[in-house]
Amino acid sequence: MHAPDWLFQTVVFYSPFRAAHPSAPFKVMVQSYLRHGPTEAFGLVCSPSSNSHYDGRLAYVPGLEDVLVWDVKKGQQIAMWHETGHRAEVTCITRSPQRDTFAVGYADGSIRLWSAAAGSVIATFNGHKKSVTALSFDKAGARLASGSQDTDIILWDVVAEAGIFRLRGHRDQITAIQFLEAVSSSAPSTSTGTTPGFLVTGAKDTFLKLWDLSTQHCVQTVVAHRAEIWSLDVDPKEELILTGSGEGDMRAWKLDHGAMESGLVETESGEVVKFIHPITNLPLSSRHRVSQILFHPTHPYLAVQSHDRSVEIFRIRTEEEIRKKQARRKKRAKEKQELAKSKDAIQRDGEVEPDHEQEVGLADLFTPYLVARASGKVRSFDFGDEELKGKGAVQLFMALSTNALEVYSIPAPSKSKEETPEAARILSVDLPGHRADVRTLCLSSDDMLLASASNGSIKIWNMRSFTCIRTIECTNPICSTFLPGDRQVAVGTKSGEILIYDVASSALVETISAHSATVWSLHIRDDEQALVSGSADKDVKFWDIEQKATENDNPNSPRMLTLTHVRTLKMTDDVLSVRYSPNGKLLAVALLDSTVKVFYQDTLKFFLSLYGHKLPVLSMDISGDSKLIVTCSADKNVKIWGLDFGDCHRSIFAHDESVMQVAFEKTDRRDFDAKPSHYFWTVGKDKMVKYWDGDKFENIQKLDGHHGEIWALAVSHHGKFVVTGSHDKSIRIWEKLDEPLFVEEERERDLEQLYEAGIADTLNREDAPIGSGADGAAAGTAAAEATGVSKQTTETLMAGERIIEAIDLAEDEVNAFREYEEAKLAGGLSAQIAPPPRNPVLAAYDKEPEEYVLMVVERVSSTALYDALLVLPFGKVVSLMKFLNHWAEREWNLILTSRIIFFLLKTHHHQIVANRVMRTALIPLRKHLRDALRKQKDTLSYNLAALQYIKRQSDAQRTAEFFEDFDEEAMKEKIAESKKRKRVSIKA
Repeated sequence: MHAPDWLFQTVVFYSPFRAAHPSAPFKVMVQSYLRHGPTEAFGLVCSPSSNSHYDGRLAYVPGLEDVLVWDVKKGQQIAMWHETGHRAEVTCITRSPQRDTFAVGYADGSIRLWSAAAGSVIATFNGHKKSVTALSFDKAGARLASGSQDTDIILWDVVAEAGIFRLRGHRDQITAIQFLEAVSSSAPSTSTGTTPGFLVTGAKDTFLKLWDLSTQHCVQTVVAHRAEIWSLDVDPKEELILTGSGEGDMRAWKLDHGAMESGLVETESGEVVKFIHPITNLPLSSRHRVSQILFHPTHPYLAVQSHDRSVEIFRIRTEEEIRKKQARRKKRAKEKQELAKSKDAIQRDGEVEPDHEQEVGLADLFTPYLVARASGKVRSFDFGDEELKGKGAVQLFMALSTNALEVYSIPAPSKSKEETPEAARILSVDLPGHRADVRTLCLSSDDMLLASASNGSIKIWNMRSFTCIRTIECTNPICSTFLPGDRQVAVGTKSGEILIYDVASSALVETISAHSATVWSLHIRDDEQALVSGSADKDVKFWDIEQKATENDNPNSPRMLTLTHVRTLKMTDDVLSVRYSPNGKLLAVALLDSTVKVFYQDTLKFFLSLYGHKLPVLSMDISGDSKLIVTCSADKNVKIWGLDFGDCHRSIFAHDESVMQVAFEKTDRRDFDAKPSHYFWTVGKDKMVKYWDGDKFENIQKLDGHHGEIWALAVSHHGKFVVTGSHDKSIRIWEKLDEPLFVEEERERDLEQLYEAGIADTLNREDAPIGSGADGAAAGTAAAEATGVSKQTTETLMAGERIIEAIDLAEDEVNAFREYEEAKLAGGLSAQIAPPPRNPVLAAYDKEPEEYVLMVVERVSSTALYDALLVLPFGKVVSLMKFLNHWAEREWNLILTSRIIFFLLKTHHHQIVANRVMRTALIPLRKHLRDALRKQKDTLSYNLAALQYIKRQSDAQRTAEFFEDFDEEAMKEKIAESKKRKRVSIKA
């Protein structure tokens, strides 16, 4: 069944005029369309927007707005972590010590905690205004520190799913964060209390800062480099900090743990003790930006990326190796001195090294080991947790900016000096995606195959499984089309050739030197007998599609299609696009002079000239009934023309950037009664896909999903979907759904989103970064170094509104029943009145008013709760206090009740103190909450004592079993036997 395009709503107006003239009722026609939605994104191995993580088997890499999990050994995608409706790009990934949890930062400033096993979001943190650029967990995985482009650092409580505090002090983007665990020597070994510890951060403002998390203040700021700090890492023993700059410097800093334990103390000279001390600069093989520094967690290796295509590996020597090297150096110095004395040469100014042992220098500690060179630009790298079996080698994983993954083997150090260690590539994942932008797309006639081309390769995709089934080498493809029969693909190149590839054999079967400059466009006539090509050499060439035998000697060999040049049409300017009309009568040619010329295709006689675009027409298409032609241009406009007289029906400002491709939606050939569609698609450099009505000249739907300029567009031959290819190297499918779409509703929804986003931005604007030029923040304003964590989003605004609605509803219900009870007590006729009907919502949920408010509050996510409570006006806070009192009395969800009470008291302290009305609410609340918490405390103490008793019993039992199983006589016999063993020398 073909879905109806028109819905009719009948509206009847009653008036004296209508009564006097009883004619047919008015009909208001409301056109509905079918909605399109994103159904699949493929062709992406990893995007260059974020770092990656590798555990020795699985790689967790960014895939634009998703996180992709690859089994690198098998080359298979295991999972895709996708949240419906979330479009922001992944900018940072880190793994928690609780191995199943990952923290992922996004470009919109949000952080999501993902469960690797379930592939679902555990919690969402919203606190940053701009993209998250650095993340780090503490050793227990209970706290998460995040840094952002908005210059703020936020500490999050992972267990409570809430922000603890915000640290402000940096003046540019945070690039690196690391936790430091300060172990106090005075603390007993059995102490279970965790110290808040320290946080070390690096930023583009060249500062290295040390933050004391117990006082929530910066205790030391170091100007670490002359240029931006791009990377930072702390060694596993937490003794050294290494920082890398934009100028290629790598510096080492020593951490003074003694000073960190004692805190900020003045010395005898009156100076404050420093916690971080500079040591030295470490030389690198290149002077490029130090993008990443990483210590191996267990092996003595340090990896540094300061060049686009390689990672430098340093080996960390043991103390014994350093002592041996120092002894050799001392010996060589003595030999040189003796040789100089024997020849009566002039002795050197320096003294001979003394016999006592030297201190271990940092240059002796880190020795260059090898350089691992990748096949493309390296975006990030990581060490694998697992060793290669039986070899002692370490795995080094690299995520490349060219949409590929590689794993290298770092061999274990050998004793022989002759063998130079080399990194060997052992695994790679590159076939499921292009190395460069997707420039052209074409679909087979049955929509089962998709050919995509980029500089270097053409890939054939199965449109059912979305897997790459063929990869063929190809240089600089510009346009492409399937030849009739769908067995071959014709590709126009930058060099002017038309290449014909056989899909089955993945082979280039013919190279046709068609033009002397770039072939910009290819199009096959609807009767599948001819092909036309347009080029930058100002020629339009016509080709007949003919069959030829693959083997000339054998007439029974399989037949292949070839192109035979039949005629040429010379134009006055470069040809950018050519199109046959579906009825085969006309040929449209778009030129570099911004005009479109229309010719009769049989005689090549000139018919029409379409002019009006201010910049060249990049693409065009003709409707199925050959009545309309739509053109798109670099001037951001789309024009719809009539093909009968060449008049411009409408000019539409379609995109914010150049419009790259346009195509009419095709009607399903299987529906014989379907009329040719005048709906068309456009894609542009503004990353948007848009769906238009060519008769009403209005935008039906905007689809955003790509994160780069969209170069290519292919429309399904059955009208079911559209495929787009982009600079972000992804290929996306937008499928027609069964859900109806009304243009007016779409516009209203867009306006609502803009309005809500505007309100949220206004509420967030007061938190402008220190020293930023944002509105409301002067250049030198001194702001608090530590503040609360809050950020209003549309989600928190809606949650606040839901709480307000629930409070209003519950109050109305309580008041109605109180009035009824009062009237009943008054007696008389009032006592015989029936009780008021329950609110339908409360009746549906079968809950009391207080219970209903609690249910609504519980449904607000833990991370958004505080921000939602900030939306409440003070009048509603007073009302909520009454419900909190009821919850505390009944002991309902005491944890949530306590959180809300303490937050509201802290936020509205001044109003509460100044308002006598609150006294009546707070006194019973204090009593009920204390009683409830005391009960909870007693229960916890009882349970803790019981667990400690069970532990003591278990330990005693294990000790008793050990001594019962111990056989002293048998042990003595074993010792005696071991003494009887003799050394036996075996001679050859």
